[in-house]
Amino acid sequence: MEYDFDRKIDRAGSGALKYDALQERFGRPDLLPMWVADMDFATPDFIIDALRQRLEHPVMGYTIEPADYRPSIIDWLRELHGVEVDPSWLTFIPGIVKGIGMVVNLFTAPGDGVIIMPPVYYPFRIVPEENSRRVLYNPLIEQPDGRYAPDFEGLERLASDPGSKLLILSSPHNPAGIAWTRPQLERIAEICARHGVLVVADEIHSEMMLWGGGHVPFYTVSDAARANSITFAAPSKTFNIAGIVSSYAIVPDAELRERFFSYLKANELDEPTLFSPIATIAAYRHGHEWRRRMLAYVEGNIRFIEEFCSRHLPGIKALRPDASFLVWLDCRRLGLSHDELCSLFCDDCHLALNDGEMFGPGGEGFMRLNAAAPREVVAEGLRRIEAALSRR
Repeated sequence: MEYDFDRKIDRAGSGALKYDALQERFGRPDLLPMWVADMDFATPDFIIDALRQRLEHPVMGYTIEPADYRPSIIDWLRELHGVEVDPSWLTFIPGIVKGIGMVVNLFTAPGDGVIIMPPVYYPFRIVPEENSRRVLYNPLIEQPDGRYAPDFEGLERLASDPGSKLLILSSPHNPAGIAWTRPQLERIAEICARHGVLVVADEIHSEMMLWGGGHVPFYTVSDAARANSITFAAPSKTFNIAGIVSSYAIVPDAELRERFFSYLKANELDEPTLFSPIATIAAYRHGHEWRRRMLAYVEGNIRFIEEFCSRHLPGIKALRPDASFLVWLDCRRLGLSHDELCSLFCDDCHLALNDGEMFGPGGEGFMRLNAAAPREVVAEGLRRIEAALSRR
């Protein structure tokens, strides 16, 4: 089939957070939105068709988990990552951020330490903070090429604190798109296991590996990782179905699994809504070719951004991601303060991007740009930046 990723779709007025919350979040509605991490590509037809087929039945009552729900996930993970997952390890969860909140509340107590590795997806900080936990920063180390590496010495210090109970790991990393190596993950697993620090791995971007790269699921790197981790994933980023809650957890360790899954079951949090498994099965059974073509298009957009910045925006460097459609823009050479940088993009460029400071220490002077849009839209955003800088 042919898939038209150049097609522009008007999402304004559809209730899309990315478009219809601009006034609330940025103070003006006339911005080109390149912030929220969903795509401006149409959700693929095979998912829409599966949902439409279910809608032909006139009763939307209580539902059971379809027989092919877990097998579709297991087969997908095998084909994508070369891993074998037992059906008993899997459960539906009502969203990854919600899942992190559940882990925080179930496995830690108020005042306990939760370790995060900034700059990192900002709910990793907000969720524990708002649940009265201490957020412990283990900042990533910026490398000479602009990429990042874990600070293992810092992690050792934080994990050795008796109050440290949990590490929230972004893998692949958001916002920089870094795919952690097996040795890096092994060392994280070893440090955390030795100090009794549980790891919850957010692997939602793992299906979107770019440039032919592969993803290493955290629970596969060692016995320590397998026995001391809870992993979250979902088809939502890959197939643009974030509005359909389709997340799931993978917990290989029997003791952890019993504790977490019992909590979910007791609160009926492991029961998917009607459309979630339908969309998941359709995505994982029919989505390989669409995914391949979508990633190729996103790679083209990223190359376009890199070349444009190199030629026309010398004050901005685009960090090439290993995964996902998010591009981490290093704007520090512009020499602007945080407020000046935000004003440049919002008031001068008329663009809505995520500013780097919201991702925590190390994010100062950066902006996160969503490249999952028709190329002409991406080009328009970059031209706006070029024009605004030329006026300064």
